[in-house]
Amino acid sequence: MPIVMQATWVVSEGSEEVALDALSKLAPLSRAEPGCRLYQPYRDPAAPQVIHIVEIYDDEAALEAHTTSEHFERYVVEQAVPVLVDRKRQVYDAIDV
Repeated sequence: MPIVMQATWVVSEGSEEVALDALSKLAPLSRAEPGCRLYQPYRDPAAPQVIHIVEIYDDEAALEAHTTSEHFERYVVEQAVPVLVDRKRQVYDAIDV
């Protein structure tokens, strides 16, 4: 069964463009990864500092490959994380219905 990950970033005020730039570079590389079924960031226009990312991977190995990739290190760890005031992630098992 696929693995679903929901990440939430809360960006420090005034740093939204830094986080969005990181995502604009990260998303296409993540979508091209073997095992990535979906990588979709989104946010509420009324709360532009809160960014949600829904990700779906074939399995835990594909999720692990994503989080250990060079582009994850560059755009999440090095670029986005320094401008975040909070970062959460939840991992779920998809339900086969």
